[in-house]
Amino acid sequence: MSKIEELEAALPSMTQWRVTEGRGVDWTALETALGTALPSDYRSLAEAYPVLVIDDFVMVSVPTPGAEVSWASASRNDEILQDLYEMDDTEGYVPFPQPGGLIGWAASNSGDDFYWKTSPADPDAWPVVVRTDNADWIEFPVGAVDFLAGVYGRTIDVPGMPGDFPGDFPKVLGLSE
Repeated sequence: MSKIEELEAALPSMTQWRVTEGRGVDWTALETALGTALPSDYRSLAEAYPVLVIDDFVMVSVPTPGAEVSWASASRNDEILQDLYEMDDTEGYVPFPQPGGLIGWAASNSGDDFYWKTSPADPDAWPVVVRTDNADWIEFPVGAVDFLAGVYGRTIDVPGMPGDFPGDFPKVLGLSE
């Protein structure tokens, strides 16, 4: 079973938003503008799905075909993360493009942020880092898709999240381009 299939098993309502022919993201343009490659599981997710909103709580950001450079620019210029870093409120994490810097890929509507830590050099080995709205920083030794599959499959617990997270029957909304 692929990582995407594991996520779909944990979130069966997401499959209605799957694009079978691929979305056509220009990964070369995006990764050139960003200054790094991105994990293959995330690339597969972004080719198969639009932006996803899970249980009206977590929004998974994916690039829109034709707007890849804008997505990369927003990722390189994460103002909230930069402000936290300047206030010394990142527990040693640094914003990308610093070595090992964080790149955001999802956020919750209550102020939780989900990042990759861009270290080690292989993007497929990047861990997920969560900054909860309680200002807790938690690192998970899995990629984004495995993280989501684990959270919604109830094998990964994220301390500091609301008591009803994740919901018993999470609904997924796909946001069209």
